[in-house]
Amino acid sequence: MQSFLEETLLTIINKEGSLENLIFVLPSKRAGTFLKNAISKHTKSTIFAPEILSIEDFVENISGLAYASNTQQLFELYKAYTTTVKGEQDTFYAFSKWGTTLLQDFNEIDRYLVDTKKIFSHLNAVQEINHWTVEKDKSTIITNYMAFWNSLEALYNAFNASLKQDGLGHQGLVYREACNNLEAYINSKSKQKHLFIGFNALNTAEELIIESILEKTSSEIYWDLDEYFFNDPVHDAGFFIRQFGKQWNYFKNKPLKVTNGNYLTDKNITITGVPKNVSQAKYIGSILSKLYNDKKSMLTNTAVVLGDETLLNPLINAIPEEINGINITMGFPLHKSPLESLFSQLFDLYIRKDEKGWYYQHVTTVLNHPYIQLLFASEDKTINAADVICNEIKIRNWIYVDVAKLKLINSGTSNLDLLFYKSNLTVPVFIKKCLTLILAIKEKINAEGNGLELEYLYRFHQLFNQLNNLVVKYPFLNDLQSLFGLYKELLSSETLDFKGEPLKGLQIMGMLESRNLDFETVLLTSVNEGILPSGKSNNSFIPFDIKKMYGLPTYKEKDAVYTYHFYRLLQRAKNIHLVYNTEPDVLEGGEVSRLIRQLLADNNMSPYITETIAFPEIKSPVKKVVSIKKDAHLMELIKGIAAYGFSPTSLSNYIRNPLDFYKKNILKINELEEVEETVAANTFGTIVHETLDELYKPFINTFLEADKLKALLPNINSTVRKHFNIHYQNVSLDQGKNLIAYNVVLKYVENFIKIEIETSKKHKIKIIGLELSLKTVINVPGVNFPVHIKGKLDRIDEIDGVLRVIDYKTGKVEQKNLNLSTWEDIVEEYDKSKAFQLLCYAYMYNHAKPIDKVQAGIFSFKNIKAGILKFSDNKNTIITQDTLHKFTQELHKLVGAICNSDEPFVAKEIK
Repeated sequence: MQSFLEETLLTIINKEGSLENLIFVLPSKRAGTFLKNAISKHTKSTIFAPEILSIEDFVENISGLAYASNTQQLFELYKAYTTTVKGEQDTFYAFSKWGTTLLQDFNEIDRYLVDTKKIFSHLNAVQEINHWTVEKDKSTIITNYMAFWNSLEALYNAFNASLKQDGLGHQGLVYREACNNLEAYINSKSKQKHLFIGFNALNTAEELIIESILEKTSSEIYWDLDEYFFNDPVHDAGFFIRQFGKQWNYFKNKPLKVTNGNYLTDKNITITGVPKNVSQAKYIGSILSKLYNDKKSMLTNTAVVLGDETLLNPLINAIPEEINGINITMGFPLHKSPLESLFSQLFDLYIRKDEKGWYYQHVTTVLNHPYIQLLFASEDKTINAADVICNEIKIRNWIYVDVAKLKLINSGTSNLDLLFYKSNLTVPVFIKKCLTLILAIKEKINAEGNGLELEYLYRFHQLFNQLNNLVVKYPFLNDLQSLFGLYKELLSSETLDFKGEPLKGLQIMGMLESRNLDFETVLLTSVNEGILPSGKSNNSFIPFDIKKMYGLPTYKEKDAVYTYHFYRLLQRAKNIHLVYNTEPDVLEGGEVSRLIRQLLADNNMSPYITETIAFPEIKSPVKKVVSIKKDAHLMELIKGIAAYGFSPTSLSNYIRNPLDFYKKNILKINELEEVEETVAANTFGTIVHETLDELYKPFINTFLEADKLKALLPNINSTVRKHFNIHYQNVSLDQGKNLIAYNVVLKYVENFIKIEIETSKKHKIKIIGLELSLKTVINVPGVNFPVHIKGKLDRIDEIDGVLRVIDYKTGKVEQKNLNLSTWEDIVEEYDKSKAFQLLCYAYMYNHAKPIDKVQAGIFSFKNIKAGILKFSDNKNTIITQDTLHKFTQELHKLVGAICNSDEPFVAKEIK
């Protein structure tokens, strides 16, 4: 296959002979690299290389201005904004949100050589009509808004003048200046021939420059468009070139030449739908693996073109390891490096800091960052100061942290000052601290010899030095929020270049980088609406109708650009794989692209097309029942727990799932300790229990009287607050969820006592004990080591002479949870666990003080209207010795299973 560049070059060599006096102008620098390679292949003797320029460099040379960076442009625009726009002005941070859009509009206006007086006057008139009102006086907001539109022309002029003063320009200004200097340039280059190669969409300035040079010198232009598209009057791939053929004076006497018949040659086109983005990357990886295994040499003329460049990272991971010699043209975005998250977290830490200090989660997030973990690790890696600090914050339950608190922790590190410093933080100080932090991390990474990490650090060091220079030059950058916005802006355009050979091996590139390049095998991803083409996005202050009126590009022209690039890739390719996402959504593009629909509708191409749907191979995981055998060590642990005593709750865990019992009660794997900034469910229950215990202690061994219970009501508030303060020393009860939790506890206790007042009027209630610690030996048949059951009984009382065992529950319990129909359910069904726990307490109390009959019940604070919910055995609420005997048999079975070395802990499916 002969590429367009080679084909064009051979035509030029045959026509011109010598290349030394020629100036080649191409759409991109990358195309220039491939042209140089083609020249070296087709030149038999040593020659002086011709001048090869990208269109942007070419226009820059004519204009005499240098391109200003995006950041410089934004700062100069803000400087002009503060001097020209009257009324209320935005801060730099707020301005940066919309300033880039205004920059794009100024850029477009200049590139398309629009009369600025007319368009700004027109825009102002449109806004005047939009905000016309019969009222004489306009609001301040409308007045300031109109003042902005009135000052647009002045802002544009001040901005351009400021850039030109420094010999700089945005792209549009450079192009406008080049048009002004064009005559002088043509005169100075009259003896040299310009060759414009592979252009398609041109802005007005480029059209003027190229057409003028073609008309006034012996220059030529070579289009990379197949005659199939050029001769079709409606095909978007030839939209621009057909327009040039009709509108340029140059083509009135000379025919417009396009390429011949490449598109209709035999091709293998596979259109594949794949679900989601990462699957697309993996599918491309599988195609590359097949190509490599079938014919390795094919990969040297293969390109993977990413319609959506965010697929680069998953694609790199999907490329088979055996494929070497890959060239990636795009560069790895620096904002996706792990170091970016560290500085974003650091910015966030200080931007969100208030008078209370730093919120603990922001502090622990920074301390848990991999780079900080590396920095705070001890020499022997046994202790990490960052982990020590995080644990202390959790133990001390600090919701807000400041420097003084952090210094109280003996973490054994001197690096704390690199991250946490006192208030009055200025922007220059913050940048200096970030630079110091980078150097400190560099020392640690140097010791590990990680080259990629050092490259990240070097680039971030450059970035913060650049920020420092801007802060010095532009004093309005005086707050962290603005600095953070600028940091993200700079970072978004920074990339780490991949090492590779640009002319050999597999090529991975974006759509625009494929201009003028041809490959035998093309793999194109994300061929979806909203990506290829990009669709009707209108990020501009200029309305659609005004754009049309002044000849500015709209979505129609942008769609035509994508259509051209799409079909140009297909022109000379033999093997084409078009991959699209079958699961459209807002973020990952819409339905299959119209470009694919158009291709399928083309009768000339349909014989070459195969459509498929690919999806990942789904393997149904074999469900393994988790089973833990009881070895000698595990049996020793069980014996230790049995001797100490099984609690009713731990036995309920076993009923729910033996594996839960194994993890929580034997291995003691509990949930991670966290800072409790809001009241946790278990602590909530503890506070209710402790409050009732304190209020009812004076009534032990006495009968409850309504008057005495009423006297408790005024004390509820102080008692509840006291117990909250015991458990939450650093938590405010005056706002948020804690205030709600505090009031809920008050209401629970108050309602309970009010119910007790009413009950005491009708019944004689005597409190026998509160929060009783019980422990009993269980003689389990077949178990040859001591087994105990222990627990804390919330309350034991008598009502009208009948003994009652009462358990308080702050969660919701219903009567059905305490109704028993068959005794097997008590140790097999978890929804009967509350009945099981009540019987455990009755069983233990009976061992301490034998009973004739007893009732057992639960007071559920979430089901308060139900009152005391009583245990019921086939509707009988009285627990007798016979009841306890039946329960003992079931308890022996349960404990026997736990203590049986031959019976493993088997995971139970939780319903």
